[in-house]
Amino acid sequence: MARIILTVTNDLHYDRRMQRISATLAEAGHEVVLLGRILPESPPLAPAGYAQVRLRCWFNKRAIFYAEYNIRLFFRLLVARFDAVCAVDLDTLPAACLAALIRRKKRVFDAHEYFTEVPELVGRPRIQAVWRSVAKLFLPFFRQAYTVGPALAAIFEKEYGIPFAVVRNVPLRAAVALDIGEKQKIILYQGALNLGRGIEAALEAMATLEGVQLWLAGEGDLSADLRARAQQLGLGDKVRFLGWVSPADLDKLTAQAWLGLNLLERRGLSYYYSLANKFFAYAQYGVPSLNMDFPEYRAHCADFRVGLLLPELTPEAVAAAVRQLALDPTLYAELRENCRKAAAQWNWDAEKKTLLRAWEAVLGDK
Repeated sequence: MARIILTVTNDLHYDRRMQRISATLAEAGHEVVLLGRILPESPPLAPAGYAQVRLRCWFNKRAIFYAEYNIRLFFRLLVARFDAVCAVDLDTLPAACLAALIRRKKRVFDAHEYFTEVPELVGRPRIQAVWRSVAKLFLPFFRQAYTVGPALAAIFEKEYGIPFAVVRNVPLRAAVALDIGEKQKIILYQGALNLGRGIEAALEAMATLEGVQLWLAGEGDLSADLRARAQQLGLGDKVRFLGWVSPADLDKLTAQAWLGLNLLERRGLSYYYSLANKFFAYAQYGVPSLNMDFPEYRAHCADFRVGLLLPELTPEAVAAAVRQLALDPTLYAELRENCRKAAAQWNWDAEKKTLLRAWEAVLGDK
């Protein structure tokens, strides 16, 4: 079996996709190291069936962080023992590729998003150009890659000229029993409180809704602004900011929810072609969701209608969808039943087979 190093720039504690991938490769008999970053507020890591390493950086923001992290990662990989390295997104690509080439090791690329089209880069053409150059320079040295959805796979294959498999960011089968009874009307958002996530529209909608609560599980760049906005709107106990929530507690919260939010502004192609893990997590726990009418959500809801699709992101559209579900119990019950059916297919037990095939292809390639 092989020794595999998976590289990310984020804190490993909250990265459930990488936790699932690492555990699956370890269960297949490989020696796995998940390598990420430690931040001043990072909680301790729980023991896992694979090694976990976090690099400490002097800088944690802007271009200087990416430069420092790649330098640290490069020298770490030069002396580490491994057979294959996986660069997760473009921000670990330079160090992983260069170190693997120098040491003649195998390389895999995992694209969690359309990195050059994330909202933080849209409207910043010089920085976008830098990251596009990184992709064009290093990705031709990769023979195996995968990403989170079919739409992105097709775009990347055309843009970079290498094949991309699809390994969706689906959860494990629900560990919490589905509650089929009447639920308190809790609307749940899980994820980072960042630009373009539709949270502002959700808060505005809450000002016109009664009989529902909005729970926000996560923190981010807009944490302070959103709390201030909720106070300005006089939402009081209609909205709860839960902060960062551990994965196990997040599962329990999701199971309690009546409705899940997966709202995105069309800020760049990354969000437009996204296929977020929260979309699948809500379905796994029998929770209908509000999603944007973007390609991947439209395609998946055509297979299993697990929620409503919004043609536009406005407070009025969000409020109207919430009222529709509250006033139409037959529709809501239909969506919940579709969630139950989808959960049997949209789960990691099924999806991990694609991941293992992708790794078998690269590890078996002499």
